[in-house]
Amino acid sequence: MQPKLHIKKGDIVKVIAGNFKSKQGKVLFISIKKRKAIVEGVNMVSKHSKPTTENPKGGIIKKESPIHISNLMVIDNDGKPTRIGRKLKDKKLIRYSKKTGEEIK
Repeated sequence: MQPKLHIKKGDIVKVIAGNFKSKQGKVLFISIKKRKAIVEGVNMVSKHSKPTTENPKGGIIKKESPIHISNLMVIDNDGKPTRIGRKLKDKKLIRYSKKTGEEIK
């Protein structure tokens, strides 16, 4: 059984620890087994690539690298980082902001 995570693909998150502390971005991909996420514009690394048919010059490419989920916090509707809770509503589990109590979509 896969563990439930407080972050989903498409969420706007804030980095709360590490070299990219206080940066914000949208979650592009989540690896549940590794507990890592790729966030748009955060944890950029330089990757050297050989020349290929798609990229005949090759060279250095900047791309996002995974960051551990424990270093991320979801941004609620007010634009502030918040912890996430879950509660049943109409026989469905919904996520809500612990700060404001509002539902997070």
